[in-house]
Amino acid sequence: MTDFPTSLTGGCKGCKDSPALDFDFEFAYQPIVDIRNRSVFAHEALVRGVNGESAYSILSRIDDNNRYRFDQLCRTRAISTAARLNMTEHLSINFLPNAVYRPELCIRSTLEAARTYQFPLDRLIFETVESEHADSNRHLTNILREYREFGFKTAIDDFGAGYSGLSLLADFQPDLIKLDMALVRDIHRDRVRQAIVRGVVTMCTELGVTVIAEGIECAEERDFLADCGIFLMQGYWFARPAFKALAQIDPGVWQNA
Repeated sequence: MTDFPTSLTGGCKGCKDSPALDFDFEFAYQPIVDIRNRSVFAHEALVRGVNGESAYSILSRIDDNNRYRFDQLCRTRAISTAARLNMTEHLSINFLPNAVYRPELCIRSTLEAARTYQFPLDRLIFETVESEHADSNRHLTNILREYREFGFKTAIDDFGAGYSGLSLLADFQPDLIKLDMALVRDIHRDRVRQAIVRGVVTMCTELGVTVIAEGIECAEERDFLADCGIFLMQGYWFARPAFKALAQIDPGVWQNA
């Protein structure tokens, strides 16, 4: 079991001033698989409405007034639900950089949830979208560095979708990057996407960053990406998100893998 820091003290403006949410939400969990041993590496917590409504139905209600409270509740609820589901793999949680005022203080409720539900810190992955607006790369890289110090894994989601990915990667090398699904779609038939992805894999190998391919929808995409050296994958080909549950993977998805 990971040791939990006990020296965090003080308050945070966001904690004091953020109003309660006037809506509720749940999570669906989608697996990230490792095709080398046909296992589940992690489950990503994906926000949903209380009756399984789309992520947009919730995210469209986030604004400057409730962003901090929503971000905090996402973390603690994802951890508590994962513990209730007896999750033994990594848990991947999306976070909003602009909801983090001071990472060493804003992480307190996350640490408390991990302690309460006995979820090891080294099995938590915090991922942020490359194209998510942040005040500056410096703020985001500071958050990611602090999270690494706490023992969390870090990830950049939708890598290749925004304009800042390479400069962000130059400033901070996360444990994981997730290729944007626009690069993955029909990659087995697109020489340009193939060249880009091969270049990203080569670069990340030199930097010690593991690549995840998301949005896999067919065996051909799976096989081409595996040939490129990508072994962590996510997408409908393996399993759709399971509402308030851990998705079951049909053994047929491994055929000829």
